Amino acid sequence: MNGARLATTKDAVRWRPILPALILVLAAILLVYRDTAAAMVATWSRSDTFTHAFLVLPIVVWLIWRRRDELAALEPRPCPWMLVPMAIVAFTWLLGDLASVHSVTELAFTSLLVLSVPAVLGLDVARTILFPLAFTFFAVPLGEFLLPQLMAWTADFTVLALRTTGVPVFREGNQLVIPSGRWSVVEACSGVRYLIASFMVGSLFAYLHYRSAKRRWIFAAVAIAVPIVANWLRAYLIVLLGHLSNNTIAVGVDHLIYGWLFFGLVMGLLYAIGTLWSESDGPKARVDASPSSRALQSPRSAAVWVAGLATLTIAVAPHLALASIASVSVAATPRLSAVERLAGGWQGSDAAAAWKPAFRDPSAEATHFYALNGARVGVYTAYYRQQSYDRKLVGAGNALVRSEDREWLQLAAPIHRAVEIDGQTRTFRDTVLRRSATRDSPEQRLRVWQIYWVAGTLTPSDYWATFWGAANRLLGRGDDAAVVLFYTNVDQPADGEDVLRSFVSANLGAIVSQLEGIRAGEGVPTGVATNAPPTASERSWK
Repeated sequence: MNGARLATTKDAVRWRPILPALILVLAAILLVYRDTAAAMVATWSRSDTFTHAFLVLPIVVWLIWRRRDELAALEPRPCPWMLVPMAIVAFTWLLGDLASVHSVTELAFTSLLVLSVPAVLGLDVARTILFPLAFTFFAVPLGEFLLPQLMAWTADFTVLALRTTGVPVFREGNQLVIPSGRWSVVEACSGVRYLIASFMVGSLFAYLHYRSAKRRWIFAAVAIAVPIVANWLRAYLIVLLGHLSNNTIAVGVDHLIYGWLFFGLVMGLLYAIGTLWSESDGPKARVDASPSSRALQSPRSAAVWVAGLATLTIAVAPHLALASIASVSVAATPRLSAVERLAGGWQGSDAAAAWKPAFRDPSAEATHFYALNGARVGVYTAYYRQQSYDRKLVGAGNALVRSEDREWLQLAAPIHRAVEIDGQTRTFRDTVLRRSATRDSPEQRLRVWQIYWVAGTLTPSDYWATFWGAANRLLGRGDDAAVVLFYTNVDQPADGEDVLRSFVSANLGAIVSQLEGIRAGEGVPTGVATNAPPTASERSWK
């Protein structure tokens, strides 16, 4: 009894001057990165997909509290080499902030909080609470990038299941047409909300109910697979019920109710089965209370405080760099005009199009039209300068067609199209759009080629455009960038491919030169005013 009391007293003496160091480090990181933390909380509040994140911190605290006896028996020993990954993560946050990418900055911020534990208290402490530390990452609102793939898989399975059960289906993109009506696989049908919630709860369940790493990993994997398949079945059953009932059930509000009931039933069955293989807690490690134990070693509080100071220095460094980068002056608002020196026989045209892409709040945007032997090409340019989280070249709010658009539909995922231009291969993102026929206009299809220009670099990739934008800002080159869309009717020869290939081969260089001139501050005498709405003549292309 006396030995146990001695160990407890020594534990308290050892941890009393050390815990404040960690608390101050964590509080300081939260203060320095308060904008990133606030953005995370804002996402939790407005998105039902990430509401569960409010529970993450209380769960982490509870999980750590469960290991308090094991932690008390450990002697904190700072781990200096953990400052290396912390420096890498801090630099990653800087790049993410320069590119205005929430997912990168929020992951980096959370990683800094987690890595500060082994940096200040050591690997033994971090290893003891490894799962609670890893669980912290469920607070990061990440996963919406899975939406397009999950929607495509849901549509694939629904079509296959309907045809297997004798229901004819015509599919165009994520829209399904069956004899009883039309169905759309929208973002709410992707199942990403089920997937993220299931993975979080499944991971916690596996940690609490299993001791072996093998069982934990298997159950966590099942917790990912089951909601995906369950969502496929849910989508199929809802469409089938609507079809069999002539659209009197499984539509409207009961559509959601049936979905949640089915999902809850499946997940409840999963956890009921998982409980059958639960493993009891093993014997707890005995604390050595002898005078030779680690509990009687001299405290290392000074080293802990030094490690905490080094950790804070690394955490603050990106903000000092950001302040220096932000001090670089920017040029005036850019203006765009039509290409004057056209090649390949192309001429300017006063034609206009009913379609306009959804790019959010560019510094300047313009649409111009060109013609050659009856073929016509529209060129839409959105130019960005002084980008931020709310307005940037690559972002969730930018798309060829908004998800809520009832007029235009993107028929399939983009493919890459390579074109030889002046001895170089340029790659474009190739997409086909369709507008349904109405009383006033026939059906219209457009082939669209998309490419990004980022301060002289051309790329079709969202990721590379984001990276080059951050790199240019880091090197003091500014953040000027633009998206350029070339489009034409697909009733042109070769479904518009030959027309677009002809135009971009002859005139891409002139367009890039114009963008370079705008970046260099060269004045453009004519153009479209910033964010100017389309004129009456621009509202239809017939």
